[in-house]
Amino acid sequence: MSERDDPGVIGRRVQQLRVERGLTQKQLAEPAYTPAYISTLESGRVRPSDDALRHLADRLGVGFEELTTGRPARLVTDLRLRLTEAQRTLATGEAEESAAQYGRLLAEADALDLAEVRAAALLGLGECAVETGELRAARQYFEQAEKALGDDVPLPARVPALRGRAVAHYLTGELRYSVYLLESTIDELNRGGLHDPDALLLLYASVIGPYMDMGAHARAAQAAELALALAPQAGDPALVARMHRSVARTLLAEGRLAEADASLAKAAELYRRLQIRTELANCHWMRGYVYAQNGELERAEDELRQALDMLSAKRAALYSSQAAVELADVLHRRGKSDEAAALLHDVLSDLSSERGALHSAAAHRLLGIIAEDARDTEAAEEHYVRALSLLERAGAAGDLADLCRLLGDLLRRTGRVEAALDAYRTGLGHRTAPGTTTLGPAPAQPPL
Repeated sequence: MSERDDPGVIGRRVQQLRVERGLTQKQLAEPAYTPAYISTLESGRVRPSDDALRHLADRLGVGFEELTTGRPARLVTDLRLRLTEAQRTLATGEAEESAAQYGRLLAEADALDLAEVRAAALLGLGECAVETGELRAARQYFEQAEKALGDDVPLPARVPALRGRAVAHYLTGELRYSVYLLESTIDELNRGGLHDPDALLLLYASVIGPYMDMGAHARAAQAAELALALAPQAGDPALVARMHRSVARTLLAEGRLAEADASLAKAAELYRRLQIRTELANCHWMRGYVYAQNGELERAEDELRQALDMLSAKRAALYSSQAAVELADVLHRRGKSDEAAALLHDVLSDLSSERGALHSAAAHRLLGIIAEDARDTEAAEEHYVRALSLLERAGAAGDLADLCRLLGDLLRRTGRVEAALDAYRTGLGHRTAPGTTTLGPAPAQPPL
């Protein structure tokens, strides 16, 4: 039972504050209540209403929250100010420093039993872990954040934690589960009339990558279109967030805690929206992919370079790798194979089988193609086999089928017909037609 729910704890606190201020029960009660009611309340025999508590807090000169929980209102506001500081640090790309800030906040929130601050700190730690590639830790933080928020919190407020968990699963290579989490949340929002633009933008932009890797190109294109349509409603929050944070400091100095709290809440939400920079970069990546498929390679290169610049500015290594592989493919097709190969080797230096497995596989596949073009069949085969191993673990059906074709063709050209047949048979088992998927019906759409 929390302190607010325990009439005995609240009664003793009211009595202590009343005595410290030299008030009689009659003076505390007037004009809305009787001395007898105050006596009953102080003895813990009655559960006071919120109206009664607000009256008492006003007469005692304390905040409503301090009276009901024993925590000074300024303490909670200071913690929220530090939350916005940690969010700002992460938004500027300093993930490790931000994680340290969130870790300290989590410890204090646990000690003070502040569920809201605890959930925000856990969510921040999850976002930091994704940025630094610690995906297992990220999933755990996001799961704890969801648990801390609870089912009573409206779904749009839980979306950042749900989306974070889905992204961590995706980057680990668990495509189908990631799509399930994102699609089911999108569907619940839209069917329930909860058309929150920030929540939907995060979800639509985040589902593009898993769709592409599963061969669901039509759904990926539709998700990108919806995300870009929602983006103007989110705006550019950086300057506004900084303004609200500065205003909150001045309000705190003047003792205007409620107003400072409101300003900090706005700043925190705006810093949370700064994550949208990564999501919009993913949309540019998707647009570049579409241009590349249509043979518009110059436009594709421009879009993909923009995506990579946006992601690199946030030091989002795993997201950057995805855009870098697509850019390398376009560069190779434009005759810039040396630049493409250098870009791919940089990608592989940052990844592993459990940290960006799909991006590693894509890099190895493309390096194999570049090696084949240079008539280095041994290196090409090595890259194809490494990519095949990574994709089989992730279950990326469309990419597997294409890779088995490439490997089979290479083996056939080098005279290993039986091995080539085995590769073709493996590919047929994973064949997926372009634009199709074994996923269920697409989620409901928002009214745009």
